[in-house]
Amino acid sequence: MKDERFSFSKCSLTRSMSVIGTKWKPIIVYVLQKRKVRFGQLDAYIPLITRKVLTEQLKELEDDGIVIREAFNEIPPRVEYSLTQKGLELLPILNSIIVWNEKHETMPPSESYCPTKEFFKD
Repeated sequence: MKDERFSFSKCSLTRSMSVIGTKWKPIIVYVLQKRKVRFGQLDAYIPLITRKVLTEQLKELEDDGIVIREAFNEIPPRVEYSLTQKGLELLPILNSIIVWNEKHETMPPSESYCPTKEFFKD
């Protein structure tokens, strides 16, 4: 659940962290990148997140204008998620974090594994 004290802070960094400050939101944004992804695909791409937490995080990202949720009136129901322009603007920031981490990584590259990074190479 989102802590509203962060949302109304006078500090812009604190407000920013209220939008992307959980451990899962940056990963969700990174997985979505520039494509539409269904809920089941997101669940498969991020194996350590529970479906409940994924649902909550997607809802918060949608409320904050980072993610678009597109529901189709079909049977079975189909929902696709994609990034808004605001969400797309986070991608260079996340890539900078990845570069920073790789520069300071203590885990040997042979033991490091990030399925989202491998899957979404351009």
